[in-house]
Amino acid sequence: MPEPVETTTPEGVDYGWVMQVTFVATILVGAPVVALLSLTLSLDLSSWGARAEFAIRVGAPIWFLTAIVVFAYAKRNQT
Repeated sequence: MPEPVETTTPEGVDYGWVMQVTFVATILVGAPVVALLSLTLSLDLSSWGARAEFAIRVGAPIWFLTAIVVFAYAKRNQT
């Protein structure tokens, strides 16, 4: 017979929720922003390496800012 799984009631911000919402929000909002910037900026993105480097350079700050906004929202609205 397996051991029963214990549950916890953490206080404070639910970091699992923050990570999940950050992931989804970055895909929904950040990916189109990166795509639009890649079309509007006059950069040479002819190789896959250049495209990946551009996506990382632009996507990382978007991910970071999204995480901060989601964390601030969770911190403000925690019950």
